[in-house]
Amino acid sequence: MSSGMSSDQIVKNEIKDKVKRFEGIALRIFPDSSNEDQKLVEEGGLTFSYNGVNYGSCDAGWFEQKEIDGNIVEIPLIGLEGTDALNRGSTGNAQYQRFHHALGAVKNGYIGIYYLRKGDSIVQPDLFEMAYNATIYEHGDGAYLIIQDLNIVNDLLELIVKYGRASEQVNQYLKGYAEEMHKFWYENKFKKYDYNWDIFANKRSTILNEDYIIKYAGRMKRNYTDGSQRAGHIAVGEMYLSKYLFYGKKVYYLCPRMDSEEIAYLDEHKTDDKEWHLLRHEDNVFYVTRDDLENVPSEVISKLVAISDAPMKGRVLSIFKECMDIIKLGLIDGSIKLKR
Repeated sequence: MSSGMSSDQIVKNEIKDKVKRFEGIALRIFPDSSNEDQKLVEEGGLTFSYNGVNYGSCDAGWFEQKEIDGNIVEIPLIGLEGTDALNRGSTGNAQYQRFHHALGAVKNGYIGIYYLRKGDSIVQPDLFEMAYNATIYEHGDGAYLIIQDLNIVNDLLELIVKYGRASEQVNQYLKGYAEEMHKFWYENKFKKYDYNWDIFANKRSTILNEDYIIKYAGRMKRNYTDGSQRAGHIAVGEMYLSKYLFYGKKVYYLCPRMDSEEIAYLDEHKTDDKEWHLLRHEDNVFYVTRDDLENVPSEVISKLVAISDAPMKGRVLSIFKECMDIIKLGLIDGSIKLKR
């Protein structure tokens, strides 16, 4: 089925074939060749915005049609982002990179769905916990569902048509689904870390504190300026993974190979870059560099400067790990401070 078609087009074809049509519910979906989805929802597109931040465009949306002052108005119900990534060798970070596309709907109090079409790879269990926390803690009546079966969309639409979006029946369905996602993650992923957050965080290059976490990575400026690299997509995936697994804590995304001047350069020259904008404007997330650390040994700084523009492999990777071990230990014992 996937031969000759993009991942998005496969998903869109399935939606048209498998999701039922309901009276009073409009399906908004565009051809893969169209850019209409990049318009804001209120302008007829499929991009949800929240607090001035535009999240990635969705592949499909369902809207309740209501007559107001003689005009038919479409009120958002569901925003769906889909992918055929599981049939394309996406086993890890690539799955997280699209999480934010449906998140914009959730932040606005609607239903966001991330549909990962069944394939040779499995869905990363962490996605279920990320969606669970987005459902439980984000604003209003929003809910986030990770699905592999479009019949779940049919079930939701049937309940909405029969009882109304704000009904107890719909809310109980969403709550029950959220609990199942959490249970799956807890029993299939968190169990592997002895249900211990410190072990879990350490395995994810994360320093865990009472009210904040520090997620560290080896990003460099060129990762964001060289079009052949996808560091922005990867960094966004890591950022949302960190935020929604440790929800409620401030997230400091630490890239010690970079400095404040490089951040200023990217802020000035990447104003239209969606991923960089998300990294710099997601609430409770702060992108920090070695300049945001106090009391780092001068020899560590010198080594980080020396490898600041080199590919992270071989000797460079070894040096970075050595430097990061010192920084991590210092942040834990308090000898190195994060400027907050």
